[in-house]
Amino acid sequence: MSNNPELQLGEVFNVKGKVALVTGGGSGIGLMCTQALAVNGAKVYIVGRTEEKLDRVAEIHGKGMLGKSYHWKLVKEIESREKCLCILVNNAGIAPPKTTPDGEDAEELHLHHGYSGCVVNITSISGLVRISQGHFSYNASKGAQIHLNKLLAAEIAKAGLKIRMNSIAPGVFPSEMTTQDSKENQKSEMPKEKKAGLPAGRPGNDRDMAAAILFAVSCQYLNGLDGGYLIQAGT
Repeated sequence: MSNNPELQLGEVFNVKGKVALVTGGGSGIGLMCTQALAVNGAKVYIVGRTEEKLDRVAEIHGKGMLGKSYHWKLVKEIESREKCLCILVNNAGIAPPKTTPDGEDAEELHLHHGYSGCVVNITSISGLVRISQGHFSYNASKGAQIHLNKLLAAEIAKAGLKIRMNSIAPGVFPSEMTTQDSKENQKSEMPKEKKAGLPAGRPGNDRDMAAAILFAVSCQYLNGLDGGYLIQAGT
């Protein structure tokens, strides 16, 4: 028996009691992240464009999620219910009006700094590959999002805020964007043989995304691309 209980999976990837917000949590990768966080004890708020879709997710996949679409009321709604926001997953959304963090400390940003609040931006391999894949605009926007993540990590670190900025660049995962459809449970399916050329021999699945999101939000050292050294020293 090991005498290092802090290294058990339940401790290393512990999100119990954490409050999370996932944008675009009604289907696809956003729903995968939502499920992974909720089933491991986090309280997850989900937002999206279709309230019916969010209500369905909350009903089918867990009572720990809030299936509502608040848009501009979102911040006040969470502030009225929670003391802090620990995890923010930007899976879908629009650019904020300002490009620098507002507020003097983590409390003003409403992110809990004792845990080291975490922002995870869902980007794409399309922002990293050198082939166009037939959609230049999408690839360019994802490349910009990846760089924006680095810029935000550097700015937040410079401001002395204990908030980690990370991104996940998924490969091929089933979602409404890749399959143009989802079932009654808001899940999409992609045949294994459709992506047989991938090293994994299949598209990504819920467990793959769960492993990625739990690592990103739980590893208190991970910031930017590493422990934060590259955002200081530059690349």
